[in-house]
Amino acid sequence: MSALAFCVSATAVQSDTIQLKDNAAVVGKILTEKRDQVAIDVGYTVLVIPRSDIEKILRGDASPMSKTTGPAKTIAAPAPIEVKATNPFKAGFYSANNRAMPDKTVRELVSQLGEAVVQVRTPSGLGSGFIINEDGFLVTNFHVIEGETQISVAVYHLHDGQLEPKVYKEVRIVAVNKFQDMALLKIEDKDTPKFKYVLLGGADGLAVGESVFAIGSPLGLERTVTEGIVSTKTREFEGSLYLQTTTQINPGNSGGPLFNMAGEVVGITNMKISSGEGLGFAIPIEGVKFFLDHRDSYAYSNDNPSNPYRYLQPPSRAHHQVSEAGN
Repeated sequence: MSALAFCVSATAVQSDTIQLKDNAAVVGKILTEKRDQVAIDVGYTVLVIPRSDIEKILRGDASPMSKTTGPAKTIAAPAPIEVKATNPFKAGFYSANNRAMPDKTVRELVSQLGEAVVQVRTPSGLGSGFIINEDGFLVTNFHVIEGETQISVAVYHLHDGQLEPKVYKEVRIVAVNKFQDMALLKIEDKDTPKFKYVLLGGADGLAVGESVFAIGSPLGLERTVTEGIVSTKTREFEGSLYLQTTTQINPGNSGGPLFNMAGEVVGITNMKISSGEGLGFAIPIEGVKFFLDHRDSYAYSNDNPSNPYRYLQPPSRAHHQVSEAGN
């Protein structure tokens, strides 16, 4: 990737010069002058120089502000700094864009994202989900896996230009937040490949009326794509804010991704109003990022599968006192 070079030379046109009493000089751009100090930008930093150390100030037109004597030693301007183009993605447990990406068509994006959207299956039903890193961690809704211990995930791998499903049956529940309807799972089958994954975007930057689309398994129809717009970003249910969308959401879509037209996940589809059409809802991705960033706080304990939190045993003395009180 080509590098971008930015010159921060302090000897640019109309530079100012501060002559110091020790016959040194500082060259740059004066930002502010106060009664007891002067701030000057020298390119790589801003220096604050006490008035008591200044012999005179030369403005960009080289007109002296006070008298000086003797030759001056000029502090060399910093060399030009080469700034390499940064990676547009934030690396970590999940990947997120740190700059705007161009919009594409749904047709283009579906072919790129197909391997990262999965079907989550349990004995009592199914839902959708999306992979967030190459190690097989994926996000879905809590209600998709609630009360279940046998979970499998169907991933669609690309072979010879075609997406072919492969079912993984060793799936572990890593963390859950049942109050915000989110769950983090991990595929742990042996000899798994490096998985394709999605990029997480931002719901805060969405505009009402902006196009979005969902990929999921409504009514078991895997890899169904539906498209719509953002109806509102602040629909409140039980104290939480949701994205409302005209994108068709049906049972089986739960836990699947809602994408913007740059192919970034902006929400998790999780419910609809059954008595109407085009009234779907998604959890904003900012809440998902918080859940993932603090996943240790939501760690799932197999010893207590009905509860999303891991509790520590009390100290032995306290435990003894509680036992006595119960007798």
